[in-house]
Amino acid sequence: MFMVMLVLDDPQQLDAVLEVWAERGVTGATIVESTGLHRRRKHIPMRYAYAESLVETGNVTLFVAVQDEAMVKDCLAAVEDIVGDLSGANTGVMMAWPITFSKGIQSGEDEHGMD
Repeated sequence: MFMVMLVLDDPQQLDAVLEVWAERGVTGATIVESTGLHRRRKHIPMRYAYAESLVETGNVTLFVAVQDEAMVKDCLAAVEDIVGDLSGANTGVMMAWPITFSKGIQSGEDEHGMD
């Protein structure tokens, strides 16, 4: 199994990403509202945020467990179909790493790893 983390720059694209991931077999996701260092440093105090153009929105970070590396690549392709190449600005970042232990992930077995 692999853990996939996607920081989606535009939260308005969240539903589209979740829908296409579900179509490709992703069965669950943890969604966290987030912000990055760059946005934090640009923070504008609320007393100056009277103009709509000054209001900053954050990101959305998704965590999903997938079965294998092929599924990781499939998730990446799906995301890039929606937001464009993640190497571009204002799209997002995605990474994945092997899961060495899990419990509570519903995939037909209760525990994985740690042989």
